[in-house]
Amino acid sequence: QAFQKAQACSTLPSLCTMASKGARVLLLAVLVLTWTRNLTFTGLRGRAATSPPQQLMAWDAMARTKGCRVGLKAVGLFFATQTGNTEEVAGLIGSATGLEASDYDGEDFSDLDGMIVGCPTWNTGADDMRSGTTWDDYLETISGYDLKGKTVAIFGCGDSQGYGDNFCDGIEELHNTFQAAGAKMVGYSDSSGYDFSESKSVKDGKFLGLPLDQDNEGDQSEARIADWVAQLKGEGMPF
Repeated sequence: QAFQKAQACSTLPSLCTMASKGARVLLLAVLVLTWTRNLTFTGLRGRAATSPPQQLMAWDAMARTKGCRVGLKAVGLFFATQTGNTEEVAGLIGSATGLEASDYDGEDFSDLDGMIVGCPTWNTGADDMRSGTTWDDYLETISGYDLKGKTVAIFGCGDSQGYGDNFCDGIEELHNTFQAAGAKMVGYSDSSGYDFSESKSVKDGKFLGLPLDQDNEGDQSEARIADWVAQLKGEGMPF
């Protein structure tokens, strides 16, 4: 019995890795059924044993440590930065959502149901590779992913006074990259609340994400993020 129990638990991480979001609840149900059919406690041979609540909790805890959130949906928070402003903003978003911000390093997002991603605008006036960060190295790769069924929101940092003619241009490039991969894009922001001249990231009066200006309007960032996070929840980001 001890061997069967160890075998069932050791198999869980690999199963979780392969499980799609629609199969995670089914995965847990199969494991519970396997436990009740195949395991017996000493003195109860011939009678179906029941899995104690502690075991279910242990399975769930193991699944979470391996990146498989049984019965829940997983959201990732990614950023890349030049001066540190985007990292700071990502930290604020992390505090507002309970997510841990990660410096993007080529992840393929296959184990996630939703992503919040952010970049600065460093190469002002450029048509491509606008962020001057790791994102630039992966834009073409990401656009080739199959992200259908995943929800994505973009945030970006800019300088509305020093570079008001290209304010947060990086948002559009990142937005279009994930949109090309089939992701559902959410989190657009009304541009009327910002003081800038021009931006490639504005379409029909809205930014294609959340623009933030830590250089000139940093005192407004927390309130803007709080409103945006509430908006994302209403638009289907699977927090």
